[in-house]
Amino acid sequence: MAVDHFPSAGIRRFGRFNWLGVWTLYRKEVQRFLKVITQTVLAPVVTTLLFLVIFSVALGGTRRVSAGVPFEVFLAPGLIMMAVIQNAFMNTSSSLLVSKVQGNVVDFLMPPLSPGELTFAFVMGGVTRGLVVAAGTGLVMMPFASLYISHLWAVLFFVVAASLLLSLLGVIAGVWAEKFDHMAFVTNFIVTPLAFLSGTFYAVDRLPAPWYEISQWNPFFYLIDGFRYGFIGSASGDLTTGMLLITGLIIALWIISHQIFKKGYKLKA
Repeated sequence: MAVDHFPSAGIRRFGRFNWLGVWTLYRKEVQRFLKVITQTVLAPVVTTLLFLVIFSVALGGTRRVSAGVPFEVFLAPGLIMMAVIQNAFMNTSSSLLVSKVQGNVVDFLMPPLSPGELTFAFVMGGVTRGLVVAAGTGLVMMPFASLYISHLWAVLFFVVAASLLLSLLGVIAGVWAEKFDHMAFVTNFIVTPLAFLSGTFYAVDRLPAPWYEISQWNPFFYLIDGFRYGFIGSASGDLTTGMLLITGLIIALWIISHQIFKKGYKLKA
């Protein structure tokens, strides 16, 4: 009697990395936010521009100087980074939470994707949205603020690092949250306050003790300060410390996200 020989469970016939599967999930994540581009890209661009106009025009910012540059030039990079932070986080967190609420988590758990591949695809989707928002916001701000890139490496490093960091944080928050109230808590009481209190609208070196020392522990401060350095050529904090801290956080959050998908935390019944 003939015996059928089935391939052993876990054998991946597409190589060490499932490029097609990752590309498909990544494309789905990108198409998800592009289909509602008015909400996901245009809205934050307009909101950020309004912040710039209010602070630089309505409040007399054109006559103010901060960090040796006109206030609107100082303010614009911080606003761009704030938009990147919020939108990279929202992309991954909303995607995972909506999948859980709608009960279609199986759509990305069933395909032959490893935990690392799932992490990579979701995070790259968030990074893409963060970079798209950064580019759109920067282009719209040019007529209102004379932005000039002084250090391209700093601009690229910190905008990509911010997108990575917040996309990973969004993955963790999206898996942890069980309803939209939970996500609103993380957004309103963690992400937004850290972004607003990180030197977006002011130079932290003017803060009195102990607020200046406290600001040095805020990772969002280093993202905004480093990104602003790329434009104005001066920084309020130590760039090396910031780069090391952000890199360490990215690695730590990547490991946590990988373990979440590996163990199926709050994803598998």
